[in-house]
This record gives sequence, C-alpha cells and structure tokens, in this order.
Amino acid sequence: MGTRETDERTGGAGRRALLGAAVLGAGGAVLGLPGTAGAAGTRPGGEGLKGLPVPTVIAHRGASGYRPEHTLGAYQLALDMGADIVEAGDLVPTRDGHLVCRHEPEIGGTTDVADRPEFAGRKRTKSLDGVVTTGWFTEDFTLAELKTLRATERIPANRPRNTLYDGRWEIPTFEEVLRWQDQQTRRRGERVWIYPELKHPTYFRKLGLGLEERVARILRRHGKDGRNSPVILQSFEPTSVQRLAKLVGNPLVVLLSGAGSRPWDFVETGDDRTVADLVTPEGLREIASYAQGIGPTLDLVIPRDPAGRLKEPTTLVRDAHRAGLILHPYTLRNENPFLPADFREGTAADAYGDVFGAYRAYFATGIDGIFTDHPDTGLLARGDFVNR
Repeated sequence: MGTRETDERTGGAGRRALLGAAVLGAGGAVLGLPGTAGAAGTRPGGEGLKGLPVPTVIAHRGASGYRPEHTLGAYQLALDMGADIVEAGDLVPTRDGHLVCRHEPEIGGTTDVADRPEFAGRKRTKSLDGVVTTGWFTEDFTLAELKTLRATERIPANRPRNTLYDGRWEIPTFEEVLRWQDQQTRRRGERVWIYPELKHPTYFRKLGLGLEERVARILRRHGKDGRNSPVILQSFEPTSVQRLAKLVGNPLVVLLSGAGSRPWDFVETGDDRTVADLVTPEGLREIASYAQGIGPTLDLVIPRDPAGRLKEPTTLVRDAHRAGLILHPYTLRNENPFLPADFREGTAADAYGDVFGAYRAYFATGIDGIFTDHPDTGLLARGDFVNR
C-alpha cells in the first residue's frame, strides 16, 4: 500500500473537512427547535461527498421497501429511483474468507436455507455479541455453498408484496458489488456511491476472519481505498473504524445505537462508556479524531416519549457539526410500525403513514442525510423541503 498524506493516515482535520465542510446549520421551527432550518442543496466542490445533495438520500440495504434487501435487485432499483448513495453491503465473511452482503451473519431469515435439506445439519446456536442466536451462519458456509441459496424478504408481515421476489436473487459478494458499481458508473456517466457496513467485527476477528484487512485489501485491488473514493465505510464498533483509518483513506462513519447501549468492542475490552458518552461534545471530538461522520439512530436526534411521539430535538446535530462531523441517521421507513406515533395512520402493519411529515421533522434538525428503505419517498420529501 502506498503512502498517504498525514491527515489521511491519522484521520485528522484534512479528512474530516471532506465531510464536515458546508454542513447544514442546525435549527428549524419544527417541534420548537429554535432558529431557521438551513435550505438543503449541494455542497460546493465536485470531489468526494462535498458534491452530493444535502440532505443526502441513502438507500438502506438498497430499495429494501420494495425488494428483498441486500440483493442486486434492491441495489439496482435504489439507483434507478435516484438514490444518492446505496448501502450496498452489510459485510460478513464466509468460511473460506470471502465477504458477502447480508444483514446479519445469521441467514435463516433472509434466505431459503431453512428449506434446503442438504444444509439442515448446519443449524447452530451461537452467542452473537452477547445475544444467543439460533440459525444458519455465513461463517459455516463456503462461498460456493452460499451461492446456491436465494434471498427472501426479511419482514414479510410489513412487506408482503416483496415476497413476490423471493428466490429471484442470490447473495452478492462485495467484489460483485464493486464491479456492479463500476458498471453503473460507466452506464450513467457519473459516480455511483456505496456505503458498506462491517458487521460484528470483534466477533469475526475472534474467529480468525478479521473484516477490516479484507475490506481494505479488496478496495485496494479495485482502486477504491482513497480519500475521494465513492465508498463510505461504517461500523457500530469504534475500534473497528479506528483500525480502518490506518488501512484506507475512505470516509469513515461510526454508527450509534440507543443511548444506553455499549458498542460490543467496548464490552469486550471493558470500556464502560455507553453511546450516551460518545454523543457528548467530548465524545464527538474523540470520534472526529479518526472518523468523518456518525450514523446515529433517529431517536438520538429526536427522542420519543413513552407513547412513541416525538419530543424536542437533542443538541446532537449542533454538537456533531461543531466537532466537524456529518450525521446520517437511520432508518426512516414508510410503514406505520416504524414511524413515530405522530405520523402513523391506521394500524395495519403494512400500511403507510404520514412519512412526509416525519421527513420534515428530521430534515429541519439540520441532519446531513438519512437512511431510508424507500428512496423514492425520501427524494420527494427532500424536494418538498428544499422548495418549501
């Protein structure tokens, strides 16, 4: 691997500026947040993330509201709908060391493996980041074996129409995604962005299947490990992101779940800090020393009361921007059960609520982008927000 400038090696201010420049100012009248919401638009400059629209619409696992997630079909539909970035890849390894795209290493709920008698004996019970989980795991299969499986809809109760596509697509590898990205870039005449996540890196490192080095090696092979490469890498484990910062120049994002939770790498190393500690100004400054953004759960941006209704926004957007970080919170979905109670309409599990109202509330906080299962809806909501 060739040498890089100091800021690229250390994750310092030069790399942070790539994502931190020209972020939206926090504010807005929604839910009593003081100030005026900044108008969304395109960041100045044509390189890196500076050229992407703001708020950025990120297709969560592809257009997973319409196709089984993490399939080339879901990725392609997201791009055809106009998504700015496609989250192509929750990366997990196979037994023989290949990286494939699945929501979790347990694939009983996202493939037809349970219906394959030849793999009945592979069913296992394991502890996955402290959670006892029973099913079939990618690390117990070779790539050739996984390629015989077909993807299925993960949440059919909420998306019964997606089951129409069960069995149509196989499990893609990370390298196949990178080749698809190149093909789509040539076809469209503009750069196609992807946003892979490294799943359970501590778990896999203990199995001898470390993710960071594999990801870096593949990106280097495809010439996509640089500062302006259209590949953003993310993980829920801060130490994994720190490891990546030493291996690649790509933009890096730390994912953050509930305020009271602890990243699993912290649990393993005895670090007592929780996500609540990481989202303090001090914690955000530390993240900014090696990453360029955070991916918080939406509840860290606007909490919900016990009835599920939105409360006042937190100061997270302001504090993260002051630290030079961008925010890409997750995940906004159209269906009622996933929306704040304020925006639900009816009780049907697969019915859509007032998702446009929810987008307005979140965009008004000044977030830089959002993960959504329905990129077409997100794009319409952004248009409403920009032109209001």
